[in-house]
This record gives sequence, C-alpha cells and structure tokens, in this order.
Amino acid sequence: VQLQASGGGLVQAGRSLRLSCAASRRLFDLYYMGWYRQTPGKQRELVATITNGGLTNYQDSVKGRFTISRDSTQTTVYLQMNSLKPEDTAVYYCSVNAARGQYWGQGTLVTVSS
Repeated sequence: VQLQASGGGLVQAGRSLRLSCAASRRLFDLYYMGWYRQTPGKQRELVATITNGGLTNYQDSVKGRFTISRDSTQTTVYLQMNSLKPEDTAVYYCSVNAARGQYWGQGTLVTVSS
C-alpha cells in the first residue's frame, strides 16, 4: 500500500494546519493509523494514533492542540494542528500499521515561525 501525505507548509505560531494522508487502498487487517514527526538529528517520534476502533492516543506535548481523525473507509487519516508552536517544526510522516506490516508516507514539512 502507498501513502500520500499533504498539507504541510509554513505558518506563523498560533495558527493552524491540517495534514492529510491517503492510502492507495483499504487494509482490512488494520491496527491503527498515525502521524509521526522528525527533526534533524533526532529520532522519529509518535505524534498521534487512531485505532481501527477509533481510539486515539497523543504525545503529551500536542494534547489539546492536535486532533487525529480518519474517514469512514479508513483510507485517509487527518491531523488537525491548532495553536502551532515553533517546536512543532518537523517533517511529519503518516503511517499505517497492519497485521501484514507497517507502511510509511513520504513526509510533509511543517515549519512554524515565531
């Protein structure tokens, strides 16, 4: 399966962005979909996940600001990012985790200026 992420860009602190990630097909053995981010010299870190049952999980630093959601077909996952901070600047990757394996999108750059 291929994942196509979009929605990144340059935004001022305090503003919002919405990331989208579309899968090329539905995975019926899906466990969860998620967003991760990575900055130069650091490991990729989990931002948020949503299970096939709709349960969500967030990194502490984004709780209350970011919201993960998905469409009813579970082929598209979104990340609504509000009240963005400069420390949110990173390349954001979407991921799908299924019984057959984990898949990654190509990454989309989010830059938050102060």
